[in-house]
Amino acid sequence: METRVALIGIMLKDKNSAERVNVILHEYADFIIGRMGIPYKKANLYIISIVVDAPQDMISALSGKIGLIPGVSTKTVMPKSC
Repeated sequence: METRVALIGIMLKDKNSAERVNVILHEYADFIIGRMGIPYKKANLYIISIVVDAPQDMISALSGKIGLIPGVSTKTVMPKSC
């Protein structure tokens, strides 16, 4: 199956949502290339960047599941096809 590289940006307004996010990320661990978390305490915001190499439907499912968690926003970026 063809895979794509994508960057998924995740922003949490509620630190208590982090556990649910981590459970979902663990489900997709085989597709994650790298991860970076930044706590921005001044704004009470928690930012996570995930880089994945996965089939398009898996990327959409991952981002969609995380985006359904209350207090969590996601945005996915993929390079344009050549």
